[in-house]
Amino acid sequence: MPHELNQIIISSSGANFEKSLKKFRSKMMRAARFAGYGSEENQQVIDILSNVAEHGDKAVAEYTEKFDGVKLAPEQFRIGRDELEKANREINQDILASLRQAIENVRSYQKDILIDQENLPRGIRYTPIKRVGICVPGASAPLPSTVIMTAVPAQVAGVKEIVVVSPPRYEGSIHPVILAVCCELGIEEVYRIGGAQAVAALATGTGTIGKVDKIVGPGNKWVQAAKKNVAGDYVGIDSIAGPSEVLIIANEQANPAWIAADMLSQAEHAADSSAIVLTDSEPFAKSILRELQKQVAELPRAKAAKESLKKHSAIIVLEDMAGAIEIADDFASEHLEIQCGQDSREIAEKIHNAGAIFIGPYTPVAVGDYWAGPSHTLPTGMRAKFVSALTSNDFLKSISIIEYDQEMLAASADDIVRLAEIEGLGAHANSVRIRQRD
Repeated sequence: MPHELNQIIISSSGANFEKSLKKFRSKMMRAARFAGYGSEENQQVIDILSNVAEHGDKAVAEYTEKFDGVKLAPEQFRIGRDELEKANREINQDILASLRQAIENVRSYQKDILIDQENLPRGIRYTPIKRVGICVPGASAPLPSTVIMTAVPAQVAGVKEIVVVSPPRYEGSIHPVILAVCCELGIEEVYRIGGAQAVAALATGTGTIGKVDKIVGPGNKWVQAAKKNVAGDYVGIDSIAGPSEVLIIANEQANPAWIAADMLSQAEHAADSSAIVLTDSEPFAKSILRELQKQVAELPRAKAAKESLKKHSAIIVLEDMAGAIEIADDFASEHLEIQCGQDSREIAEKIHNAGAIFIGPYTPVAVGDYWAGPSHTLPTGMRAKFVSALTSNDFLKSISIIEYDQEMLAASADDIVRLAEIEGLGAHANSVRIRQRD
């Protein structure tokens, strides 16, 4: 086995196991903290946001030419309805059939988990967000699944206005499969802009692009830095999406070729993606390594996958599987696969922190990426400890409803006045006291 991949095994039989594991965890935490970007990139993004807020469409056009190499006038940002319909008509019918079934799967699941407005306790009401922006990567490869996994949950929640932004390709177009999906979903507001400038346009609005209330979807480090900077002040966001990651808990009952394939399915995304395996068998770990070496050579994106394996991935060999749950919860991976035979479900029930859990040998991450129903927009970089997968409920906001009658206020008045006076808020107290004088 080539030395460059041998180094990814971290074995409990080694003298420096705890030190090596701690070092690898620290590396993962650094990646989680910065989501691929540093202070220099962050400052550049702040400048872009400020420029777009001040100069609007003009700034967006300048950045699009600078970063994407495409010169567009503001009136060319938006994709026309004719172009959307043309893409939908001309798409391969087998592909369209698969996309339609994926849409149906996601819609069905998201409806099932939507908060039931008919059976709410008193005092609360949920309303959909009015206008949502979706970032869809697409300059290097089309990602129609991103449109489905973000727009469909929003539609199920009742969002009326959905805006899609996607970076233009070298000749200024958006990949037709993305346009076809937008048309299929009835999304008519689609703009050929991307990067931090697109996030800025959505967050602040321009002469051409109306401001949104929430921004969701993946993107490169510039997009993530932009989302983080506009979150809270201008708009809501889903989460900060760092590099793709998978953690696999597997014992010798699993197929090493399948485990290797699942590692590579994340590693091929980018050089900073991570793929981690937890197992209790060193021979099994070496079998996975052999499969990795064989399979990676056959990948179109072999270079990125190899870099990911060498720099951000590991096969961790434990003394036994008892510690796997603790490590998995600590890493809080975007995708968590469990392939431990009959014990898989039991292990899954003990996991507290993961974006999505994939149970059993016949549930690779790709099932969730494209088909099963839950959104593939998941927290990365250990954020699954406090952030959840995107769902239809993320496009709802709650309003508290309070209504007291005279008798109810009278019964509570003394307590309310007392608490207000403790805080030194006399007008608060008086607003209750004045109602008791009649």
